[in-house]
Amino acid sequence: MLHDLFSPSVQHGLDLAGIFVFAISGALLAVRKNFDVFGIAVLAEITALGGGLLRDLIIGAVPPAAFTDLGYFVTPLFAATLVFFLHPQVERINRAVNTFDAAGLGLFCVTGTTKAYEYGLGLTSSAALGLATAVGGGVLRDVLANEVPSLLRWDRDLYAVPAMVGAGIVVLCIRYDALNTFTSGAAVITAFVLRLLAMHYHWRAPRAWNRRSHAQEETA
Repeated sequence: MLHDLFSPSVQHGLDLAGIFVFAISGALLAVRKNFDVFGIAVLAEITALGGGLLRDLIIGAVPPAAFTDLGYFVTPLFAATLVFFLHPQVERINRAVNTFDAAGLGLFCVTGTTKAYEYGLGLTSSAALGLATAVGGGVLRDVLANEVPSLLRWDRDLYAVPAMVGAGIVVLCIRYDALNTFTSGAAVITAFVLRLLAMHYHWRAPRAWNRRSHAQEETA
């Protein structure tokens, strides 16, 4: 199904672009945490490949793509090297990095959902794995860096919700036999734009109704 939507070369190029920007975010967090060069490389790899590895292991697509395509493994190392030597400059273009990260989120929630469906999962399970593909690497990154995962924190702009919307559009298109290059592209763009709007307007998910806790909140 993926090959029907995008040519293999286009799909591969988009995957590598998404992997690169996810790896940049992982490497930057490692620098902020004062990790050494090995830690920077590990966090870059985990952030870039973690979601896809989780998806492939669950659906039985083994060995995972990250281990059968050298480009998938080398790209995060290139991003880690770039951050290792040029992290002050990369930090200064953090807004651009976040924009590309939003694009990667949109792409991976769509391709993850589609691949899961190809391997025989139902629509709901496919959407869940599409979400896991998009955000799984970031969760693993935060856990390894000893932080509460960003998508669980109320004080962070919406991240999982745009991916959920993108994955939801894909499964609706599959359900009504309307998934094609145009509709899958629309799902990517929708998730991408929602994430950009969330960052611009600081949209956040609501907390528990009538919450009575007066505990001091942790801030970013």
